[in-house]
Amino acid sequence: MGFLETGVPLKRTAPLLHSSSAAGRRPRLRSRVPRFLIKVHYLHWALAVAVFFLVVVLFQAFLPGSAVEGPPQQWGSVLEGVGDLDYGDGIKFVPTELVQRLERENQEANASAMAFGEPLKRFPLRNPQLAVVVPDLYPDAMQLKMVSIAAALKESGFDIQVFSFHDGPARIVWRSMGIFVKVLPIVTNPETTVDWLDYNGILVNSIQARPVFSCLLQEPFRSVPVIWTIHESSPALRLDEYSKNGQFQLVNEWKQVFSRATVIVFPTHSMPMMYSTFDTGNFMVIPGSPAEAWEADNFVAMQKDRILRESMSSTSDNFLIVVVGSQFSYSGMLLEHALVLEALRPLLQKFPSSNSFYSLLKVHILGWNFTSAYKKALEVIAEKVGYPGSIVEHIVINGDTNRYLGVADLVIYGSFLEEQSFPNILKQSMSLGKLIVAPDLNMIRKYVDNKVNGYLFPKENISMLTQILLQATSNGKLSLLAQRVASVAKGYARNLMASEAIQGYVSLLEKVLRFPSEIMPPKAVEQIPPEFKMQWQWELFANVRGEDHLNSSFRSHKYLDTLEEQWNHSQMQSSANTKSKVDEALISIEWEEEKKIEMMGAGKITEEELDRSDQPHGLWEEVYKNVKRAERASNELHERDERELERTGQPLCIYEPYFGEGTWPFLHQTSLYRGISLSSVGRRPEADDIDASSHLPILRDGYYRDVLGEYGAFFTLAYQIDSIHKNAWIAFQSWRASARKVSLSRKAETQLLEAIEHQTHGDALYFWVRMDKDPRNPQNLNFWRFCDTINAGNCRTAVSEAFRRMYGVGDDWSSLPQMPDDGDSWSVMHSWALPTRSFLEFVMFSRMFIDAMDTKIYDEHHQSASCYLSTSKDRHCYARVLELLVNVWAYHSARHMVYVDPESGSMVEYHRPKSRRGKMWIQWFSYSTLKSMDEDLAEEADADHPDRRWLWPSTGEVFWQGTYEREMNKQQRQKERKKQETKDRIQRIKKRTRQKTLGRYVKPPPERSGYRNTSGTI
Repeated sequence: MGFLETGVPLKRTAPLLHSSSAAGRRPRLRSRVPRFLIKVHYLHWALAVAVFFLVVVLFQAFLPGSAVEGPPQQWGSVLEGVGDLDYGDGIKFVPTELVQRLERENQEANASAMAFGEPLKRFPLRNPQLAVVVPDLYPDAMQLKMVSIAAALKESGFDIQVFSFHDGPARIVWRSMGIFVKVLPIVTNPETTVDWLDYNGILVNSIQARPVFSCLLQEPFRSVPVIWTIHESSPALRLDEYSKNGQFQLVNEWKQVFSRATVIVFPTHSMPMMYSTFDTGNFMVIPGSPAEAWEADNFVAMQKDRILRESMSSTSDNFLIVVVGSQFSYSGMLLEHALVLEALRPLLQKFPSSNSFYSLLKVHILGWNFTSAYKKALEVIAEKVGYPGSIVEHIVINGDTNRYLGVADLVIYGSFLEEQSFPNILKQSMSLGKLIVAPDLNMIRKYVDNKVNGYLFPKENISMLTQILLQATSNGKLSLLAQRVASVAKGYARNLMASEAIQGYVSLLEKVLRFPSEIMPPKAVEQIPPEFKMQWQWELFANVRGEDHLNSSFRSHKYLDTLEEQWNHSQMQSSANTKSKVDEALISIEWEEEKKIEMMGAGKITEEELDRSDQPHGLWEEVYKNVKRAERASNELHERDERELERTGQPLCIYEPYFGEGTWPFLHQTSLYRGISLSSVGRRPEADDIDASSHLPILRDGYYRDVLGEYGAFFTLAYQIDSIHKNAWIAFQSWRASARKVSLSRKAETQLLEAIEHQTHGDALYFWVRMDKDPRNPQNLNFWRFCDTINAGNCRTAVSEAFRRMYGVGDDWSSLPQMPDDGDSWSVMHSWALPTRSFLEFVMFSRMFIDAMDTKIYDEHHQSASCYLSTSKDRHCYARVLELLVNVWAYHSARHMVYVDPESGSMVEYHRPKSRRGKMWIQWFSYSTLKSMDEDLAEEADADHPDRRWLWPSTGEVFWQGTYEREMNKQQRQKERKKQETKDRIQRIKKRTRQKTLGRYVKPPPERSGYRNTSGTI
């Protein structure tokens, strides 16, 4: 994360004013002294008073006793000695962790190019794609900044598209640059139909654009680089309020959003400290903004200066000097204000007063953190120097600084703190046309030329400030030279630091973004014309400047209020849902107890009835079979919803593989389609989607889930085809086809189903996304050139090596299957249909091909993410080769290849079999060859059980003739064992010892009259 330089105290400590040693170890925007004085404890107040009197005594020692006695030379020597005091270096924000991370990524990217020994090539066919997300299209300073940055980036070679949540007049500005603008839904969590994977990077501007992160936080968009520019301080100011109110979950949500951004850019060095709670090592500062000039133009256009002067008890006859300083507070600030007041003292003679309580000279000291104690100290110092009570006024800046600077005649920068960038308050003063006088600090001297666009004085010799002020004033107003200097400064301030900001963003994108091999790298910042990188694009806003909707700060606060209301509402709903669930749970528990009682009573009655009747005894095997049959029936009943029942009677089912919640808006809901999630985490709720990772365990490994991509879904369906897929034909469609508007329309679906039912083309591969229409192929390259283009020039090498390993041919073999350039196109984006039987054959071929590629690539790619099929680190590695593999198999296995127009459904057969004669590798791709190879691998995996890492057995079924024979032998042994057990049981029954009969019961004859009942035993 960015940090404050070690060894540099956060508060400057002058020798005259000592602060505690602990004060220098934690960042504070407010001075420790004012914070110390506002403590309410009696002991603290006592210590504060003691320190205050010590300061007064020290100033009495340094400052002269009379306010008007003697010329400046009498006290100049004293102040020259004061100039030797050490004011420290101040607070510095250094993004060390971010810089180290970017350097490390660049080094790893360069090292990965040589990891495999294969040369990486670029085929610059298309421009890099960049998305710019702005909260609205209202004309303001931030809109001007993003337009200027986008103009420079467009000139460097980027293709840019703008997204916004609110329409507005600035749409005309973007259109004039040839940039398309799309307005997204106005909701907190928009389900936008934007495929963010189409863009190499995303520039997000403003806190108000936070809703876009609801998509970018979801897979598969988490890998897209995001640069987020934040110029508002309102969320940081509300952190304490969130903590006091116990809204910790809201704070955690903000932390999650901040951590998603690759880099967060602030315009000032103070803002990273304000947002330090959210810092995860991705903070960066690029100074420069047109905000000061924009606000100054609006202020002048509204002519507020006269009204504000009257509200501040000033008239046009007054000469108002405003003293400003650093935004940070430190212990030496009080001494600096005292020295400035002493330097201004001789001006009292040039502005005589009618009495001791009134003067035409006014001095306003502005600050952000003045406490009542600090104000009291300044009043004592002003009185001691000799100012009448009405001249010096201390004002705490609250809100718009233009209302204080706009009424000034002259602005003095009274801070000697070395800043990391040019102070914004000076730039704002220059934009208002005010004469500025400042010490010759490094960062100020970089932009201010003495007596050209401002006045500079050495901080070691503050007496020069008095001389400058005497030269700059004449007859109660600014001299003509001073007025010309202020006018030059006003024009210069309009584009002050514009080059640093624009070039900073261009350089940052150059370090952060990684481009595929088919992308043309953008121009270096040095090659961008000066008119695009040295100034803001003011002329583009000439016709929309007067159409400001609301102040950007007000819109920011309004957005945060709305966000908090929605969060509180969701929390209340969540609490209500939780309570209802608890009530339902309690009710269900009561019902369960009641059912248990009833079941226990019914069980006792049943047991008594069973005891009084004879029961047939069955076998345990039959019991197990009945239980399994019942479980199977219940599972089938649970899975079969309305869409499943409709799907059963169709000849075709189209599967849509997906990974993550970000793809949900692009998936279909009709019975013809069925989703297949590559991970159980991002599975759609209340949908009959297939969980691929539960069916194929290899997909639980994130590495293989990313590398295999859609082939993970292919292998899952082929592995358990009988239990999942029950249709004669099977098809797949990428969710990205829906995002690009090339998915099948209703009419095309109907045409495809009719062709399948009538067997128009027999055993055919139907596809509807063509290679020549792919954005990655603007020059309509042939098959192998296109494959090389998107795989860093190594596609042919990789395929040839995979075939060599797969078929076990010699090392000197380097042939490739022919894919002729006959004017027809090929399938891309995994959007095609096949007979189910042919699909199983294709999967059998694919498993062996991927296993051969994995053998070569796995070790280096798994350890360092380096892949010779990509110009940078790529977790998908050979997925782009696999995207085209179905074409190779279909062409050389003599399948018909039919293109289906996704809109009209019209069909055209490509690469007709007659044109393939003499070009197909029939023997290599025949079913018998592939089946024998598959059985050989199965025999090796089944018999040898190799200990080496081997992908093939994990991608599907392992079956060969020996497996069938072993299963038959196992069943035969089970039958023989059961038969033997039956014989043994019969023999045991026969050999069982039987007890001899002790006697025989003789039934007595029926009763007769005169005879008694008799019974006997013989």
